[in-house]
Amino acid sequence: MSKSYFFLTFLVVLLAGAVAFATVPNPDTIIQLTDSDIVSLDPFWPYSPPSNNIDFQIYESLVQYDASSTSRFLPMLSTNVPSVKDGTILDNGKTYIFHIRQNVKFHNGDVLTPEDVKYSLERLVIFDRSGGPSWMVTRPLTGVDSLADLALKYAGVRKWSDMIENGSLNPEYKDAILKAFNVLDKSIEVKGNDVIIHMPKPYPSLISILAHGICGSYIIDKKWAVENGAWDGKASTWWKYHNPVREKDPLYSIANGTGPYVLVKWQRGVQITLRRFDEYWRKPAKIKNVIIKVVKEYTTRKLMLEHGDADIVTIPQQYIPQVKNIPGVEIVERLPILGEDAGFMTYTINTKGNPYVGSGKLDGNGIPPNFFSDINVRKAFSYMFPYKLYIKEVWNGNAIQPNGPIPKGIFGYDPTIPTYHFDLQKATEYFKKAFNGELWEKGFKMSVVYITGSVTTQQVAEMLSFYARKINPKFRIEVKSEIWASYVRDRLEWKLPYFMTGWFADYPDADDFVYPFLYSNGYYGLTLGKGYQRLAKKVFDPLIEQAESTTNVKERLKIYKELSIKAYEEAAIMWLFQPLGNHVQRSWIHGWYYNPMLRGMEDFYALSKY
Repeated sequence: MSKSYFFLTFLVVLLAGAVAFATVPNPDTIIQLTDSDIVSLDPFWPYSPPSNNIDFQIYESLVQYDASSTSRFLPMLSTNVPSVKDGTILDNGKTYIFHIRQNVKFHNGDVLTPEDVKYSLERLVIFDRSGGPSWMVTRPLTGVDSLADLALKYAGVRKWSDMIENGSLNPEYKDAILKAFNVLDKSIEVKGNDVIIHMPKPYPSLISILAHGICGSYIIDKKWAVENGAWDGKASTWWKYHNPVREKDPLYSIANGTGPYVLVKWQRGVQITLRRFDEYWRKPAKIKNVIIKVVKEYTTRKLMLEHGDADIVTIPQQYIPQVKNIPGVEIVERLPILGEDAGFMTYTINTKGNPYVGSGKLDGNGIPPNFFSDINVRKAFSYMFPYKLYIKEVWNGNAIQPNGPIPKGIFGYDPTIPTYHFDLQKATEYFKKAFNGELWEKGFKMSVVYITGSVTTQQVAEMLSFYARKINPKFRIEVKSEIWASYVRDRLEWKLPYFMTGWFADYPDADDFVYPFLYSNGYYGLTLGKGYQRLAKKVFDPLIEQAESTTNVKERLKIYKELSIKAYEEAAIMWLFQPLGNHVQRSWIHGWYYNPMLRGMEDFYALSKY
């Protein structure tokens, strides 16, 4: 080949690339449109996809998922993924050793140390904001759900306010505070450049819990955090930083991680701007700027997508047909989502001052507190719901019916577990058995409450109401709504006889579902009343605890199958639907992949526009 011909060929290719680059709007910037703002920039605060998306860009974890896999892991801030084979998982699964990567810089120039890792894990545990993700790390490290609960136990009191009143610690309980912290502190050892985690019992899902993208897995800069008013790292002061008020949290509106992007500005309710971190320990990101705009109206998001003013856009499933034919737009549908929504029956209802239980008695004008403690009522409700019709009409077929507490795609899922199906004849049979036939003769009146604005759960309530009256005109279910804050309050106070909500994977393991769904002291177990807790302690808790610390994979699967079957036999909870997702972007975006554990998060580091 002559030199002149080679030069001409090179020039043509270069010019073609330049032309293509020029036709892509903002080639150095990705603009994402979402419908919700973040709740906090503190990476230990959120259970919120928009917030998780930002944390994912700014902060990093010890290990990361291998692209789209939910079972394979790669090193990140640790240079190893602990394993028995290489000698970094010891003591029959109770000890994990992480070799911390050296010469990694935080965005402010500080260098990552093993002490930062220890501080981050301990701060997450003591942070323990109400409804937050701290429990995921607290349980494997300490064997309890909350460090505060451990302190209460040592102090011999029932409530946090018994120890700490008006912002001051009663000196009488100082030893309890120190003793509780010591349990945590002993679980994380720094030895040279290693961080060694010691657990009271094996916890096979620990690696999943510490993976990048999981709430609370992120490593922060201890020096920077302390300088900005966060916990000072002392055993005697942790109680001051427990369960903070969101906007009073010192890290609420600032950020400093080791990730590929630096926070430039958070304009609340408007947008977040990120800039590439050029001193990133890996190669700098291909995209220089990321702008995430909050655009609540779907029609505005659609127009910006159509005009090329946005690159990645949140589109509700029901509107996907409207964007399918837009030139230059790529849509990926039926993406598996690792989560499910359920209908919860409160076994012991608080009828005092409760507008949702009618008379509060089994007299035809209400329901008694133990209405759902009768297994016949639970089975009747389970057969009364038209699962397939609901998925077809409400979700346009973009969902599947779960068969228990473990969704499809999660370790522990078993396709052979039976499901309840729509059968009004069976529902009638069980209603006639309930309360020795008295329920069928007298009827009942109650409310099913959904969150204001939630169309999908409103439809569940309306279908239950329709088919209950069809079975027996004396069965009256009123459909009512509450705003989120009221809904949460009434659920925690056992005032909602029947409510709908869901759980989405924190980590890809059955433990993350059977514990919140079924355990007596789990996220939902605490909201279903004493009747449920009695059942759970007898039927579910022993199996959950056994599976939690079993390292043999086959044995764990066997236990989870038994749990799922028992949940079916008890009609413990109604498993309503497991949704399927979508992704909408302009075709000039390259490098996108889907990992169901990173729901709501984009890996901007992997993306380019040319």
